[in-house]
Amino acid sequence: MKLEGNPSGPLGATPSAAFCGEDDRVTVLASYAPDAIEDDPELAGIAAFAAQLTSSPIALVSLVESERQRFLVREGLETRETPRPLSFCAHAMLGDQVMEVCDATQDPRFAENELVTGDMGLRFYAGAPLVSPEGAPLGALCVIDTVPRPEGLTDLQRNGLEVLARAVMRRLETQRTELATNARETESARTMREIADLLPAIIWSADGDGNFDYFNSRWKEITGLDRPKVTDDWRPVVHPEDTDAAFGAWGDSAQTGKPFESEYRLKHADGSWRWTLSRAIPLLGADGTIRRWYGTLTDVDDGHRVSENRDLLAKELSHRIKNIFAVVAGLVSIRARRHKEAKEFATELIDAIRSLGRAHDFVRPVEGVKGDSLRGLLKELMAPYGDDRARVTIGGADCEIGPRAATPLALIFHELATNSAKYGALSVEIGRVEIEIDCGSDAERARISWREHGGPPAPQVPGTEGFGSRLVQMSIEGQLGGTMDRRFEAGGLAVDLSIPLKSIRS
Repeated sequence: MKLEGNPSGPLGATPSAAFCGEDDRVTVLASYAPDAIEDDPELAGIAAFAAQLTSSPIALVSLVESERQRFLVREGLETRETPRPLSFCAHAMLGDQVMEVCDATQDPRFAENELVTGDMGLRFYAGAPLVSPEGAPLGALCVIDTVPRPEGLTDLQRNGLEVLARAVMRRLETQRTELATNARETESARTMREIADLLPAIIWSADGDGNFDYFNSRWKEITGLDRPKVTDDWRPVVHPEDTDAAFGAWGDSAQTGKPFESEYRLKHADGSWRWTLSRAIPLLGADGTIRRWYGTLTDVDDGHRVSENRDLLAKELSHRIKNIFAVVAGLVSIRARRHKEAKEFATELIDAIRSLGRAHDFVRPVEGVKGDSLRGLLKELMAPYGDDRARVTIGGADCEIGPRAATPLALIFHELATNSAKYGALSVEIGRVEIEIDCGSDAERARISWREHGGPPAPQVPGTEGFGSRLVQMSIEGQLGGTMDRRFEAGGLAVDLSIPLKSIRS
């Protein structure tokens, strides 16, 4: 026997006493999953080159198990395994360098070995130990000849065998790393499935063509049905009145790759229908094509019914408020008949109340939805003052308005319009009013200008501040937090309003 070569293991590891105990060693060996790497092409190439390098008829990658030694790959040998007591590699793996047996018949350890005395006629053996990074002996990369070699391997052959053994260990370590990664991913996927089954929502996934491949357990619990495979399988659980909208939205998302969202009634296992929010997002590939879909179905029935009840209540309150406006206007009219001196004031008050009613109808309609834009509200308020000659024009960038802002805005422009009709541009045939809205140039404030043209000279406008003017001031400053600049120019009254956008939209 000739013991020479690099005193370090193939990957820089040498056998460790902590892993030379059979139980620990075999545990490490099992972590490589030898069954999965048997006849591996890369290992087969290494064995073939080892045989060529050493001019040997046989080369093997051998792993030594508890009862046998198995050959992962074989060059020049058909046998896949031998009993462990016959194993030369069981000796080689315990060393820290290539073990050479120049003539097995002369070695007392192997002279009576069946591989030597039997049909195989083994005479020469050289094995580079395969040792795991933690120091567990696994087996050897070995070459075998049926002819003794008194001189053993050359230095080049011996060093080459060690290099090839390192390559074997790198391949085995790659295999073990992949197994560990897959195990972690499998465990992670199992954990995620368990978590998904605990969630109240239905969770699903599908491939890029919309073929469903996963549903959590909630689908079966809620619908009582087996999971759908294709989109049409979903139809029996979608309320007929909601089918067109839901499937139309899904078809659009499937075609464009946009996120999907739809509310519809889902049929439950007990036959009831409950409102459900269905959402899905696509996973896009680098080329923009849809690779997968991930979606959820969330029960929103309770909130949906609360919303419906609130809508009904809002409509009822809106109807009653509209009636109150009518009642108040009627009461003022009746009282004014008894007090002739208050007729003018009563008329103005009734007009203001009706203006508020129109504003209320605009943002809180009893039936239908009229709109939520400032331009729309102004058109509604100024309608009584316009005619075919377009005496009132409204231009500029529009604003979204909220219900709270509608009332003070209605009071402001009602007062401007009634004063103009009495004393300003709208009081004469040729007069006209231009309203310009600017909600785009300033990110924080809306600016609205009122310009009168062709009206009577400024001195005809009362100079004293009346109730209406104070009401406008209170509305613009107190309720909306804005400012008003009011002045008389050559063409008539000019008013500039500046109001925070957050006030207008509230």
